[in-house]
Amino acid sequence: VMLRPVINRMPLESSSSSMPLSIPSPLPPVPDNISNSSPPPMSYITSQEMKCILHWFASWSGPQRERFLQDLVAKAVPGKLQPLLQSLEQLSVSGANRPPCIFECQLRLWDQWFRGWAEQERNEFVRQLEVSEPDFVAKFYQAVAATAGKE
Repeated sequence: VMLRPVINRMPLESSSSSMPLSIPSPLPPVPDNISNSSPPPMSYITSQEMKCILHWFASWSGPQRERFLQDLVAKAVPGKLQPLLQSLEQLSVSGANRPPCIFECQLRLWDQWFRGWAEQERNEFVRQLEVSEPDFVAKFYQAVAATAGKE
């Protein structure tokens, strides 16, 4: 007969201890709603790479920005090889006898990083660049549009 009160007590304890667990239950749906309504977040590394490039861009000269524009267009329209070939020629013209300048190193990193980004992340980079440099991005869109009929 002593066992019955212990058995009766256990359900009471477990039900009382389960009460606090039901309080945080409204929280799980929140992340679900967020993930359903917005694209998956970028990785921290990718976001840092983008910040780096945007920071470098702010300090680049006009000709450096022009060179970056050519590279960005070549990446946006990979089927059109002419701008890409021209940019490769420019890199080789810089000369093999001297060490690369900081700008050339930045472009190499940009190229490596960009290749690792998903298409959605690439689009996000252009969107971020447009926020700080709308005129540059307008030129970019014009240049991409200009490649439309070319083979």
